Amino acid sequence: MDAGLLVLRVVAGLLVAGHGVQKVSFRLGGHGLAGGTEEFRHDGFRGGRLTAVVAGASQIGAGLFLTAGLLTPLAAMAAMGVMTVAGTVKWPKGLWVQNDGYEYPLVLVVVSAALALTGPGRWSADHALGVTPWPVWVALAAIVIGPVSGLLTRLVLHRAPTATEGKIHAQSAD
Repeated sequence: MDAGLLVLRVVAGLLVAGHGVQKVSFRLGGHGLAGGTEEFRHDGFRGGRLTAVVAGASQIGAGLFLTAGLLTPLAAMAAMGVMTVAGTVKWPKGLWVQNDGYEYPLVLVVVSAALALTGPGRWSADHALGVTPWPVWVALAAIVIGPVSGLLTRLVLHRAPTATEGKIHAQSAD
């Protein structure tokens, strides 16, 4: 079981962290901070550069903490939050990733929730520090707070399209 949790943590954690690296740099196929900023604007977020930096840093931190199995419920909560935001962006396109849907963010949210519930396993920083097992209420709080914080972030940072963007969107739908 510990080997399986290690594999799950490392793969999911590094994918979440890599997603963040793409938002703020040219590494891993990213388009730099300017590209990350533009991506958020295109997706209907206000906040520009700060939004890209906070989202990227959250993904990098959450992913690396998940990978290490360090403060696992908190890392899972942060990962669920940022990937819930990503899911809201892709929601209108449906589930499947081939249509740019929310399948991938959903998988990362579910994996993060599972890691919060199961704990990181023996081969983790949490175990080495003697903080496992985490109380069930901590995992349940993380599973609720993570996605809710993502939805609140989307609500607070969402902006209505400008008149020009609305016209362009309407024309492209025709």
